[in-house]
Amino acid sequence: MNARRTFLKQAGLMAGASLVIPSFAFDKVNKNVGLQLYTLRDDLPKDVHTVIEKVAQAGYKEVETYGFADGKFWGLTPKEFKALLEANGLKAPSGHYLMDEFSKDGNIDKLKIDIDAATSIGGKYFTIAGAHVDTNKGIDGFKKTAEDFNKVAELAKNAGLKFAYHNHDFEFKKFGDTTGYDVYLSETDKNLVNFELDLYWVVRSGNDPLALFKKYPGRFPMWHVKDMDKTKPEWNTEVGNGSIEFKSIFAQADLSGMKHFFVEHESNYKPNPIGSIKTSCDYIKANLI
Repeated sequence: MNARRTFLKQAGLMAGASLVIPSFAFDKVNKNVGLQLYTLRDDLPKDVHTVIEKVAQAGYKEVETYGFADGKFWGLTPKEFKALLEANGLKAPSGHYLMDEFSKDGNIDKLKIDIDAATSIGGKYFTIAGAHVDTNKGIDGFKKTAEDFNKVAELAKNAGLKFAYHNHDFEFKKFGDTTGYDVYLSETDKNLVNFELDLYWVVRSGNDPLALFKKYPGRFPMWHVKDMDKTKPEWNTEVGNGSIEFKSIFAQADLSGMKHFFVEHESNYKPNPIGSIKTSCDYIKANLI
């Protein structure tokens, strides 16, 4: 589906003006910009302590994890990793996990381990980084996955977490007058299932994040913020250097329900990744929040 999801699998195996919109809860005062740690995937396994320290020095206040495997985050137990974050003034409100085993045979053993890890590091959201869909079944495949979301969301709720789903672009393929993403939003319990909207993949697929906010207000408490290279749209670039007009998107954060967002550099990996994430963070603080 994409490089991050492959890594995770290998590692862990205004619809109406009268609508009540959730209040904007992002911490503008402290400018709590987040970073999806997959951006630093080459360096994290080599020296997690130094990398996390540099993330904080680059201006970030939150991170989103990925790749939890064999009971550890890059060699650290959840307790040790949380202590490392706290020592650097960081929090991890969300982490990326998979639910393929559950989708295949209903087995919840791996989910329980991952959910426990998410709670142990002080997480708020248990986020699925792209779920398996039986596309041979067309739109019915997405309906089955939506059912699974509701079930996994109940497990997360029982552990004190909120469930969220992170999109790519395949969910926006048309099936008549609907898409898989519309199915996810319309056939899941809005009190249980949240969405982490990857703004790059929405734009890359030819869709408009603002239209999604209006159609499904309050359903997107988290975003992924990554810019699109102006000459090669398949590449990411630092936020503010690409073609995505983020100011209009951030202006509708209330409508979206956004509470956290995470910078990510998923492709066209830079030779200076720390410099890259600092450029994005500086631009966001100066221009968007």
